[in-house]
Amino acid sequence: MKNALKSFVAFLLALIARAVLRRYHPHIVMVTGSVGKTSTKDAVAAVLTTRFFVRKSEKSFNTEFGVPFTVFGAENPWKNPLAWVSLFKNALALLLLPNHYPNMLVLEVGADRPGDLARTLRTVTPDVVVVTRLPEIPVHVEAYASPEAVREEEFSPAYALKASAPLIIPSDDLYALDNAMRTPARVISYGDTDDATVRIHDIGFYEVDGAVAGMCAKVHSAGEEGTCIVKGSVGKVQVLPVAAALAIASAFSIPLSEALTALESYEPPPGRGRLLAGGNGSIIIDDSYNASPAAVEEALATLKAFPHAKRRIAVLGDMLELGRYSVMEHERIGALASESADIVVSVGIRARAFAVVPADPKVIPFDNARAAASGLKDFVQEGDVILVKGSQSIRTERIVRALLANPADAPRLVRQEEGWEQKG
Repeated sequence: MKNALKSFVAFLLALIARAVLRRYHPHIVMVTGSVGKTSTKDAVAAVLTTRFFVRKSEKSFNTEFGVPFTVFGAENPWKNPLAWVSLFKNALALLLLPNHYPNMLVLEVGADRPGDLARTLRTVTPDVVVVTRLPEIPVHVEAYASPEAVREEEFSPAYALKASAPLIIPSDDLYALDNAMRTPARVISYGDTDDATVRIHDIGFYEVDGAVAGMCAKVHSAGEEGTCIVKGSVGKVQVLPVAAALAIASAFSIPLSEALTALESYEPPPGRGRLLAGGNGSIIIDDSYNASPAAVEEALATLKAFPHAKRRIAVLGDMLELGRYSVMEHERIGALASESADIVVSVGIRARAFAVVPADPKVIPFDNARAAASGLKDFVQEGDVILVKGSQSIRTERIVRALLANPADAPRLVRQEEGWEQKG
């Protein structure tokens, strides 16, 4: 009964969303991929706002429910019946009453199960597609026949593009490069390879008064040069969304200098490599939004390279939805963590595999985030740099919250809404 009701509501939302899009005909920029979609969506929207009336997906609204929410300009009503009534009322008003509707929608789309993106594409047809990284072992792989099947679905919005429509892809992603050749789209690549259309290089930490404050890189695009700075977050993965946004600027003939100015106001969303002041004079790298093997690998590389650290502590939760690849990937990440951190803190049952050597004194195990939050609060010291990362269901943001120097920073974390708190 519950699944039937959910399916009916999803059908109704899609039906109204299609009608709204037919009425207003906005340009659709669709952001897909396995890693960095939300950051990329935010950076792309920041650039396009210079020329268009833009609406973007809020947070990570990328499902068969989230995409219509964005089309309607509505918040997630969670389990509030009155909020659902208001949502449908406002959605119908878009069809029946005059509205000043955006002429550009930037939509993040995602797939948890086979067919998710096919259903989304029946509702929304993209005019531009931005693809983020498609790693070897993607998240949600346990629901698919193979990693290739995940990558194929995540790339599928590109096949819906018209001839010569812009397709923005990572220049070092062999899967995206190969599949792009099977589309009629106009390919624009971004990344740190020499042949990238928008090339970033000299990627490094951005420091202010001797303290790390973000990332910086040089950029080349269409004969122009510039410098991009991403404030408040660290890691190469925090620069790639900016590069993707500059590729969008190229597609819409927005000069590099204008796009870089627009990106000065951009900062990565919560839980994506965000720098926070930790207790006892420590520094927190809050990467608690989610965790896939590729993302954890990048986060560990950032921790390893982080300057001025007394101790590097990796607090790593379970990586979920990996199916038969789970044990192998947890053991592989455990070996990387041992090389990248002075101390590894495992959170969850699967994360115990991070102890590559049984009873390794370097690994401190906890069963869950609440236990880790309690156990680590007095453990951290001045000069420690603490990376916190784990899959959503592990709720590693609770660890970040416990380690904050200033409790007033809690609203800057992920999953602080009442709806999430009610999930336990």
